[in-house]
Amino acid sequence: MADGDRIVIAGAGVAGLRSAERLRELGFDGEIVLVGDEPRRPYHRPMVSKQLVTGAVRPNDVSLRAYRDLDVHWRLGTRATWLDTVERVVHLPGGEPLWYDGLILATGVVPRHLPGSPRHDPRVRVLRTIEDSIAVRRCLDASSKPAVVIGGGLIGCEFAASMRHLGRDVTLVSDRKAPLHRFGERVSGGVADLHRQHRARLSMKTEVRHWISTKDAVGLHLTNNKLLVASVVVLAIGSVPAVDYLRGSGLDTSDGVLCDPALFAEGAADVVVAGDLARWPNLRFDGVPRRVEHWINAVESARAAAENLLTGRSSAEPFTPLPRAWSSLYDVRLQTAGLPALGDDTVPLAGGITGYLRGGELVGVCGWDKPRAMLHWTAELERRLPVPEYTSIDEPGEFGRVFDSEFEAEFESQFATGSMPSWSSEPVG
Repeated sequence: MADGDRIVIAGAGVAGLRSAERLRELGFDGEIVLVGDEPRRPYHRPMVSKQLVTGAVRPNDVSLRAYRDLDVHWRLGTRATWLDTVERVVHLPGGEPLWYDGLILATGVVPRHLPGSPRHDPRVRVLRTIEDSIAVRRCLDASSKPAVVIGGGLIGCEFAASMRHLGRDVTLVSDRKAPLHRFGERVSGGVADLHRQHRARLSMKTEVRHWISTKDAVGLHLTNNKLLVASVVVLAIGSVPAVDYLRGSGLDTSDGVLCDPALFAEGAADVVVAGDLARWPNLRFDGVPRRVEHWINAVESARAAAENLLTGRSSAEPFTPLPRAWSSLYDVRLQTAGLPALGDDTVPLAGGITGYLRGGELVGVCGWDKPRAMLHWTAELERRLPVPEYTSIDEPGEFGRVFDSEFEAEFESQFATGSMPSWSSEPVG
């Protein structure tokens, strides 16, 4: 990229913001256009399922700040409709063409639909945006009946905890045997006990058989023959990459956007991908492309993608982070490092940490309110998973740390100590 070029960023979330910030940090003096389908500028999405839905903060309080002057053109409330990688054009509604010299794809994910759910009923909601959170609050204010959340992942657990914080009855419904089951029995059992201690009801290993919408409430007849009556039902069964606008672009969108190790999209020139959308091989683990849906990964991948776009594909360096994430439920903090999902077995480690093994090798760790032990095991995991040497298309290079701004030290300190400022003390990913 050269001064006078135009870089378009599709996606106005945290990944879009941090990639724009990195471009300016590195001295890019050309035009930056940031396109986002929401009407708002980037905000702290992890707060949606907690402080915002409980009313602890207002919508204007969750805005993300930039660490420097960005001088970007904002196209908010505007969806990219399709991408022409040959002509280098992002098409916008009404047939408006937006040409680019370089493109950063950072449109993230959208909530997964639950087949059979009555989405036409305003009391059946997802929880992804500020507007979603406001809508859920309206439902809660309109009725004193219990809340129901379907899904035992992080969002489902966070929402259940938020309801108990408000003193509202809530039932968490999941087809799994325990909340956060993918973290293993030790962690999922602790989470289940924590919910019960706070009198959140769990209805596990069951699904919705029938939906009943009435004037006063939403009814859910479960496969375990229980009948739940709710003021609001939140669907939290995961997410899918936002790739509708990329169909026909020549990119591999079978699960996000397939990238090389340096986050360049396969099948296109001068296109990089960041955040939840990127499916790339993290060479620290192996050569299999995967997506990582965590807040810190969105930030770090956005900055790496921006740097590599300016550097050029032939000299780009691979993005090889050690993923880290945290969440908070009630007053207990959950921290992870590495890729626990790769584990085929778990093992208890010193300090109350759960280790995740793949073929006998440690690939991830998880701590349940153990910040000091997590600091040790994160460092140990980084030692056991060194970054391999990497040869780019034209010249060799070793991955170096490119994150040198003010916020990196802030993130590293927060994860290490488990002590986060109010704006980031909410769950990641």
